[in-house]
Amino acid sequence: MPWLHIAYLLIFVLDLVTAFVIIFVERHNAAVTWAWLMVLLFIPVGGFVLYVLFGQHISRYRLARFRLRNAPWVARAAERQHRQVESGQVAYKEPAAERHADLIALNLKTAYAVYTEDNRVDVFVRGVDKFEALFEDIRRARDHIHLEYYIFRPDDLGERLVRLLAEKAREGVEVRLLYDAVGCAWTPKSFFEPLVRDGGEVAAFFPSRIPYVNLRMNNRNHRKIAVIDGRVAYVGGFNVGDEYLGKDERFGFWRDTHLRIEGSAILELQSIFLLDWNSSSKRPVEFEDRYFPRAEGRPGTTGMQVVASGPDTDWEQIRNAYIKMIYAAKESIYIQTPYFVPDDSLLTALKIASLSGVDVKVMLPGKPDHLWVFWASRFYLGDLLQAGVQCYLYRDGFLHAKMVVTDRELASVGTANIDIRSFKLNFEVNALIFDRDKSGHLADLFERDLEKCDRLTLEQYRSRPRAERIMESCARLLSPIL
Repeated sequence: MPWLHIAYLLIFVLDLVTAFVIIFVERHNAAVTWAWLMVLLFIPVGGFVLYVLFGQHISRYRLARFRLRNAPWVARAAERQHRQVESGQVAYKEPAAERHADLIALNLKTAYAVYTEDNRVDVFVRGVDKFEALFEDIRRARDHIHLEYYIFRPDDLGERLVRLLAEKAREGVEVRLLYDAVGCAWTPKSFFEPLVRDGGEVAAFFPSRIPYVNLRMNNRNHRKIAVIDGRVAYVGGFNVGDEYLGKDERFGFWRDTHLRIEGSAILELQSIFLLDWNSSSKRPVEFEDRYFPRAEGRPGTTGMQVVASGPDTDWEQIRNAYIKMIYAAKESIYIQTPYFVPDDSLLTALKIASLSGVDVKVMLPGKPDHLWVFWASRFYLGDLLQAGVQCYLYRDGFLHAKMVVTDRELASVGTANIDIRSFKLNFEVNALIFDRDKSGHLADLFERDLEKCDRLTLEQYRSRPRAERIMESCARLLSPIL
């Protein structure tokens, strides 16, 4: 029928134009380009729709707005400290920081991540403990409460937190809550009405302007930040929801890693929150001094940098920090991540480290929460196993921790997974810890988790069913865009 031929021709032209844009205009990296071309080839009708939904980048105008958002004092402080680090003028109290001064310089130059040494850090691996501490800090708030989460469920935990925030707002405390529009797609706006009614403010990051369709869903704010009175802050992997307390029967115990911080590192987290808030809310906030109080005395002695990354920058800061940590390791590299879809540079770094005699251990979940990424993660284990990397599958519930520890003296804990989405598309934030005691504690937690894992051998991997291999290969090809 003529109309059918015309329809086929229009689809062909549409896919051809889309392919041209992907190759010559967007200029993705090779893996992303091939993934989209495969989608257009095998799903000719739906491929264009998928590209519109998942393949769009933030406009250049939007990127410029994000790049200009840096607090001037942060940029000035970072540039000043970077000059001091490069000229050798910094007197480090922590030996681990002195040994990794080049990593500190990298983060200063690309992420404006000021290095501080007066921090106290508490580590949480259970959601119950983390939220108990967070609720108590919120109850003690006197000036402001800033929360930023990728997922905020309308369940028991979410309701308790909203009630507490509303109570603090009634007391006159400034309360701001920022959530990601995609991560909270099934959380109705009415859920936050009690907080708004009592004087709190709520904003969505990149909300949809078209009902049920979000053309910016590919760029998600995956950060989890809490700052109370500018004196206490939290960052890590826990979102707000009952499953993070281990109440979901499908997952059982939820193993994550989250940090509670006191000290000057909080100023960086506060700045990141305010920048995200001002890009999302109709009521932007000035960078007033009261949001950045100086720590009273010296809360602790832990050296830290807070590194943020996202599609609004020219550098993949967290990925680069991971790679720098891996290449600098001399004895051991411990990695926990729920999703493992590395790019070639990070995969090569891990293989070289293992082949050089470094003890490299990678821990992944033994059960999936997102099946497609689960299969893609399994694909890469073959290369690691062949290079001598020890791979473990966590069995005591679900592993959601995003942690890297090298030589028991340097650690990274935050929101970024070891995957291309976290490196290139999401807005993420990690805390780098330059401290042998605290990093050693995190390494001890990792080694304790090994008792709850099954070790995957190269022989087991090679003998897996053919159907699994096919699923892994397909998932791996499409993983850069999903």
